[in-house]
Amino acid sequence: MTPSTATTRHHQQVLTLRSQGKTLHRFTNQVQEVVRASGVETGLCTVFLRHTSASLIIQENADPDVLVDLENFLAKLVPEGNHYIHSTEGPDDMPGHIRTALTHTSETIPVMQGRLALGTWQGIYLWEHRARGSAREVVIHVTGY
Repeated sequence: MTPSTATTRHHQQVLTLRSQGKTLHRFTNQVQEVVRASGVETGLCTVFLRHTSASLIIQENADPDVLVDLENFLAKLVPEGNHYIHSTEGPDDMPGHIRTALTHTSETIPVMQGRLALGTWQGIYLWEHRARGSAREVVIHVTGY
């Protein structure tokens, strides 16, 4: 079947990820399982985070030092402290919002031959910007043929 004669499929699923405080949590395999379940062979997978103090990134999945360096850099770029007006949810909340604004709340990945078309060393990560752990909802939408 060619794309011009195939019916476009749409598949959505919500994943709930439990963050363990400020950390990068890789969940590539869970997204790949949603793609597999969708039956889409060629298309797009959109990953959307429904929160404003955590973010999504596609990043190195082999050397953990890369993730440590990213966390250290962002902590220096957006320091915590009592110099923000918004502080009702704690000293890490406003920095969390700024860090999210500088990163992403969604990623779109091509689907090829029923799999995410990520590079060899790429993984999908939830980046928690708050000190306390939290349940984070991620909407996965797969569309294609």
